[in-house]
Amino acid sequence: MTSALFIVSEDGYWGEECIEPLTSLTDAGVDVTVATPTGGVPVVDERSVDPDEVGEELAERVVEVHENDERLQNPEPIARVDADEYDAVVFPGGHGTAWDVNQDRHARQALLQAVAGDGSKALVVCHAVGILGFTREADGSFLVEGREVTGFPNEWEEGIVDDDDLMPDGRKLPYWVEDEVKAAGGVWDAELDSDTSVTVDGDLITARGPGSSAAAAQTLLDELDAN
Repeated sequence: MTSALFIVSEDGYWGEECIEPLTSLTDAGVDVTVATPTGGVPVVDERSVDPDEVGEELAERVVEVHENDERLQNPEPIARVDADEYDAVVFPGGHGTAWDVNQDRHARQALLQAVAGDGSKALVVCHAVGILGFTREADGSFLVEGREVTGFPNEWEEGIVDDDDLMPDGRKLPYWVEDEVKAAGGVWDAELDSDTSVTVDGDLITARGPGSSAAAAQTLLDELDAN
């Protein structure tokens, strides 16, 4: 059976970016395991379940899955899972990843293993794409160097943080995804003129944001030949 490891933020994942791939892969028969940095229950970003922000139907769906899916409610600690045992590793986005997942050495190692593995894939979504700005190969080079990627663009970030990079909840955003990925040598194109943006470069799949979640899940299934 095809298997996937989801590495989800405890500091705030964006609902659609996790729930859409999670349910799509599950419906396709993929065996999904959820992990978080400490093994604590992942936290959903409140804005991603605000009906005024995402619509009532999506908000209700995300809350229902978040509260009732046993995998999300009983995650494994990242340090205790081996990415080599999975066909895919999925990194849902959300601003919370800037504080935990993207800075976690075990998460970075899982990403390296997924991209370097024999036939395995990595799907990295939205703010989780920031992990590419910090993930290095054994020789010290950045994993993303020379790779085509998409992710959460600066143009969108400008509409969220204030002039001091403070989030609506008062936290200071430590870095901007686009800036870090470009600095690490990534070939960045968030395709701002397109409704969705999903980029495949070898075994690395990246997606721009919430609206690209469904397309990202389908792309991963196509790449895994798991439809």
